[in-house]
Amino acid sequence: MKIEWAKNHMPVLSRIRADFEREKPLAGHRIAMALHVEAKTAVLVETLAAGGAKVAVTGCNPLSTQDDVAAALDAAANISCFAKYDCTNAEYYEAIDKVLEIGPDITIDDGADLIFKIHKERRDLLPGLLGGCEETTTGIHRLTGMEKDGALEMAVLAVNDAKTKFLFDNRYGTGQSAWDGIMRTTNLLVAGKTVVVGGYGWCGRGIAARACGLGAEVVITEIDPVRALEARMDGYRVMPMEKAAEIGDIFVTTTGNRDILTEKHFKKMKDGVILANAGHFNVEIDMGALQKSASREKTVRKNIKEYTVDGKKINVLADGRLVNLAAGDGHPAEVMDMSFANQALCIKYIAENKLPYGVHKVPENIDNAVAMLKLKAMGIEIDTLTEKQRNYMDDWEEGT
Repeated sequence: MKIEWAKNHMPVLSRIRADFEREKPLAGHRIAMALHVEAKTAVLVETLAAGGAKVAVTGCNPLSTQDDVAAALDAAANISCFAKYDCTNAEYYEAIDKVLEIGPDITIDDGADLIFKIHKERRDLLPGLLGGCEETTTGIHRLTGMEKDGALEMAVLAVNDAKTKFLFDNRYGTGQSAWDGIMRTTNLLVAGKTVVVGGYGWCGRGIAARACGLGAEVVITEIDPVRALEARMDGYRVMPMEKAAEIGDIFVTTTGNRDILTEKHFKKMKDGVILANAGHFNVEIDMGALQKSASREKTVRKNIKEYTVDGKKINVLADGRLVNLAAGDGHPAEVMDMSFANQALCIKYIAENKLPYGVHKVPENIDNAVAMLKLKAMGIEIDTLTEKQRNYMDDWEEGT
């Protein structure tokens, strides 16, 4: 029922599934996936299987798998699921190994763990790979780093960088789902509190906007001068984290980088603060330093651990892992509809085209097709350029 509910709110992906069922564009292909195994992901997996693919899937985070969804996928035809909630680090990578036993010719990643594993330990799979897709900002950073160092030996489409992904999934999806995870976990009021958001990328913008809408005073920390200036002109206070640490009630990190909240910040924080991370990996809050600094540690509520540092209580949500999935249900289905529509169409594109090694942009026609399908599903019509207008935009001679 959970998967059916998501499917009913994902009209774009449902339209693509109908096309896939009729055309079977993925027949004969083997797809290995490492994504957050929850209801919306299940709709994507089922869509790929409907297109004729054999699919093996596991999680991309130890705390984001929903076991009932994993079981439902594993019981479906042409799908094998190895994801498990609250798995150990060893179990996490064992599941990735099992997924790779499918002998994939296409991959889908969220964080690039699958691709990294192939390059480091399963290089025998590289000759058979047509390409892969990467879902998130952190994964793109890893892959562009590999490409820069000459270490990337496959083609990857940067699905995260599609406009119909990051402008909606990262901003509106993370903005809503992070607060859903925080509020359902703490059952505390946001209004009247000072919320510190680490990073003003698209995820940070979404979280800041929703915090403001909930009645919080919002403080942004940044290293990028342009983004810091944007944050200030959007109405938020901007300061270094060391200063923000003294005044924040709730901290949410969104940078994709490590050590955003460290021991020097913990020492300055007020009693009772709440720390949450909305970045992909659990490196933004220095949990090692917090555990070392704490005189006492205890679980005070599901997904909340309280650390006593210098007599003050610091509450960490979901062990510092991404709060929207580790302590919630992830992004709303209507947002993931566009993200996963991009994934499905990009997989079809990889199956039909020979791409050179490297990180590639999502073709503009795919991005626009997803946007138009979404508008149609929402009952929205837009204007189109006349021939005269097109000619004017292309002309350089006509002036004042």
